[in-house]
Amino acid sequence: MVINMENDDKNDTKYAEIKMGAGWFLTISLTSSERYEKEYVEIAKERGGQKRSRFNLNPKYVRELGEELIRFADKNKL
Repeated sequence: MVINMENDDKNDTKYAEIKMGAGWFLTISLTSSERYEKEYVEIAKERGGQKRSRFNLNPKYVRELGEELIRFADKNKL
């Protein structure tokens, strides 16, 4: 698994990607909604520059999600 993190200065967008198999990436980015004037975290499955599926998450739950993923992996010996 390869994790790349970068900070794009021109858009001030935080971004991370996890390389999966067959050209797929799991991308995580901090984005803002112009319509609602709120920030959210987008988690997406991407290949060839196209997002195939995505999930938007309120930033206040990001840490809780990460901690729960770690607990889940530990309990299931992943």
